[in-house]
Amino acid sequence: MMRKVWSRLSAGLSARKVFWILVGAALTSFGLYNIHRQVNITEGGVLGMMLLINHWFGIPSSKVTPVLDIACYALAFRYLGARFIKISIVSTLSVSGFFFLWEQWPPVLPDLSGMPLMAALLGGCFVGIGVGLIVRQGGSSGGDDALALAISKVSGWRLSKSYLATDLTVLALSLSYIPLRQILFSVVTVTVSSWLIDFVQNARFGKKAGAAENK
Repeated sequence: MMRKVWSRLSAGLSARKVFWILVGAALTSFGLYNIHRQVNITEGGVLGMMLLINHWFGIPSSKVTPVLDIACYALAFRYLGARFIKISIVSTLSVSGFFFLWEQWPPVLPDLSGMPLMAALLGGCFVGIGVGLIVRQGGSSGGDDALALAISKVSGWRLSKSYLATDLTVLALSLSYIPLRQILFSVVTVTVSSWLIDFVQNARFGKKAGAAENK
């Protein structure tokens, strides 16, 4: 069943795009599972807002997350079109699939709880490069990316600025229940990841590679 769904969704996408989406999904989910989850680094965006709502209003995350994601994708659909949504479904399913794969084993990286700054920097690199590869193919890994891309499209801001605007807003609100020290490490990781997403999306690797990306 899942194989049929995947085949239909990926129809029309080049093998190159699917390959880089899978690489990006693997890197993103690997970093989140092996670093962020172990060290308990708080996220901005949709995940951070979900935690905030759950803390203050007691609404289960399982109910909040789909509502926030759907709202972000509805906004993205209006400004970025149906093809973006199709690619995003493929990339989101890829991230979920790799999460399921990693969860079959214990974390393979050392617990960096004693070195939170190192964890924030390394985690930001995994997420930034991974999501950057997905965004470069024209999709997103979740509602966070969809919202940032829509804001970038409407405002004309660089993508890194759009990510930071949403992440830092949520992290500022999260100060209402999370210690400042922990929030500061989250600021580090979202700053690194935002810059890398922007860099990977806009990187040029020569005329030949650039032409291939536009296909």
